[in-house]
Amino acid sequence: MSLQLLAPPAAEPVTLTEAKAHLKIDTSDEDALVTTLITAARARAEWHTGRAFVTQRWCLRLDAWPHDNVVAIPLPPLISVEEIAVIDASGIRTVLTTTAYRIDAASVPGRVIFAHRPSSLRGRDCVEISFTAGYGDAAAVPVPVKEAVLEIVADLHSHRGDDDPVGVSGQALLAPYRVFKL
Repeated sequence: MSLQLLAPPAAEPVTLTEAKAHLKIDTSDEDALVTTLITAARARAEWHTGRAFVTQRWCLRLDAWPHDNVVAIPLPPLISVEEIAVIDASGIRTVLTTTAYRIDAASVPGRVIFAHRPSSLRGRDCVEISFTAGYGDAAAVPVPVKEAVLEIVADLHSHRGDDDPVGVSGQALLAPYRVFKL
């Protein structure tokens, strides 16, 4: 299984203005640094929770057909599935019609439930699922997640250049959003 980012978020969950206010920075001297820290903080928070925050497109590739005909789509919440393709033993890629599967976006994580297994699939990298995930635009991201991103930005900002690893500021705010496999 592999994930490939097709389209990153168009915006971050917090703005430069919000981050500078949180850091109590009044000048534009560190705007480039703070902008970079916002992106790094969002990525860290997404990694910690296993979620996508602001709308982004991904491609999930599977090495084998799922045993129970169900695929859990990572990085909830699932917004949509744009395309599902299978690659047969000859290397021919076929896009499945929407009658070959159904989408369960209400589950966390979202799922694709296939009607049946295709007859001849190659041994590896045989299923490609292109999907969109996230809460929507930056305004739709839950407030505790935004606050956690701001706390991580502050931690990164105050420890820049340190040899010590960055602490875990903000992670307690992310706890309710973590995705666990049961």
